[in-house]
Amino acid sequence: MARRIVAVTKDAVKDMDATGQSLQPDPEATAAKQGGRLNALAGLFARRRVLPVRRAPAGRDEVMVPHPRQATFKISSWNLLRVTGATVDDLVVLIRREKPDLVLMQEASIAIDELPRRIGGAYGRAPLPGRIHGPAYWSAAGLARPARILPLPAGSLIHRVCQVLDVGPFSVANVHLSHGQLLNRRQLRRIAEVLPPRAAVLGDYNLLGPALLPGFRDVGPRQPTHLMVDLLPLRIDRCLVRGLTCVETTALPRGGSDHRPIVVHLALGAEVRKHQAGSWRRIYQR
Repeated sequence: MARRIVAVTKDAVKDMDATGQSLQPDPEATAAKQGGRLNALAGLFARRRVLPVRRAPAGRDEVMVPHPRQATFKISSWNLLRVTGATVDDLVVLIRREKPDLVLMQEASIAIDELPRRIGGAYGRAPLPGRIHGPAYWSAAGLARPARILPLPAGSLIHRVCQVLDVGPFSVANVHLSHGQLLNRRQLRRIAEVLPPRAAVLGDYNLLGPALLPGFRDVGPRQPTHLMVDLLPLRIDRCLVRGLTCVETTALPRGGSDHRPIVVHLALGAEVRKHQAGSWRRIYQR
């Protein structure tokens, strides 16, 4: 066994073994170990990214301030148009190009069940009662716990369900809401009841005008995402969040579907603060 020698200097007392190696823990190694634990507790965030800092535009009195150096979580949502629309090949191309952490699908048929065999990851599909399609998800790293299937207030023709996905730091609801404008808002309120304080609701809303969901903000792309009967452009593929910040968002080309995929980058710890000249560095929500 190596003998412990106490070496005393003017500045400090250090423990050393007989080879002259310090017996004190390495601060860098300790910090790395603690950082690894914190990252694990943060959940399934697959990439780390420093959020861009932008000044609020003139006249805007509210700004979004995420925590510094907060990780982002990239989510894509796409209505596939049942068996005649986007295919597994289209999804593989999207995933390889965009590298999302989570992909949400609406109107996914049994043909989409091949996706995890083609590209790995975790997958789950929930057909609507009596239908050949329903919501589905693909996750690069898996979920914190199994997906929950939530029945929604039913319309006269279609009984709809929602997938509630726990990704660790927050939950995500994958929705395909009814066309009735009162009914789809009732369905949103039902979903909000089961979600934690930090949550996002993405999918095909079939909703015109504001969602009117208390506590949630509409942060998805502002471009039209669907061309109704190839004539009327509508923004019905949306993302509502609570307790989260949307750092970046876009709508992609629609490909084989009649809907454009939307992509959002979400981060934790958003606060809304009043703009004050010469105060902190600011990030605003586009």
